[in-house]
Amino acid sequence: MTGAAAAAARWAAAWKVGWEALDPDPILACYAADALLSTEPYRVPYRGVAGVREYVTAAFAEEDGPRVWMADPIVEEDRAAVSWWACLREGGVETTLAGTSVLRFGADGLVITQWDTWNRWSGQREPPPGSPFSADANRTDVRRASRAPGS
Repeated sequence: MTGAAAAAARWAAAWKVGWEALDPDPILACYAADALLSTEPYRVPYRGVAGVREYVTAAFAEEDGPRVWMADPIVEEDRAAVSWWACLREGGVETTLAGTSVLRFGADGLVITQWDTWNRWSGQREPPPGSPFSADANRTDVRRASRAPGS
């Protein structure tokens, strides 16, 4: 695994764990001191680890019970794209978020820039079949039913 591939996998795992626990610390450990985080195309980007903390803390304060899925990163040189999906309650309203983060890593494997694009769905909807993540890819509470041949 290349440096960027390992960094992207680490970023995806940190976001999954941190988001589901509503804990910014695993996430913050992935960012360079002077990182730039753009969470929406027309929003002023957040700067540095303090800016990332500001964004993540504010977002998590509005959320409850997130279940998060991360696709395998697509990596090219020092950049990666990671698609993600989350079902949660935001301000008490069931919501689904689906998006992609485009990341660039420094030589130390920390995020230098992150540009996000995402969509919101009213209600909770698990990832559809054929998406980069199956509906149960990252869940531990799913029981697989066995089916008799021909049923």
